[in-house]
Amino acid sequence: MTFFFHLHSGLRYLALLSGVIALAYFAFGVATKKPFDKVGRIIGASYSGFVQLQVLVGIGVLVTRGYYPALIGHIVMMVLAVGVLQGCLSANRRRTPPGYVLPLVGTVLSLVFIAGGVMAIGRGLFTSTAF
Repeated sequence: MTFFFHLHSGLRYLALLSGVIALAYFAFGVATKKPFDKVGRIIGASYSGFVQLQVLVGIGVLVTRGYYPALIGHIVMMVLAVGVLQGCLSANRRRTPPGYVLPLVGTVLSLVFIAGGVMAIGRGLFTSTAF
């Protein structure tokens, strides 16, 4: 019963870390105006994968722990984070040539939505609860 909760809490730090790495890499790419490369695709896909995994594990938490009204804001913000991030990364992939601006915008917005989603359930970004 608490497995999904603890997994969700622990993966949060990996998702945030990969988001900060993506933010730094994409900002550096925009600042130096270098062409978008394979490393950028890998970093973006890794961050997107961690965020999507968080949503999947969050569904497991919802099923095993139950629902309470504050979860509405949390769920909406997390779905927005995934949607914005994946939308920006997909749109960038279809561009010729792809750049760093769209992934940077998607990363910034998704991190803002993640922070808002965590605060929607009354917790701080780096605080943990026992149960």
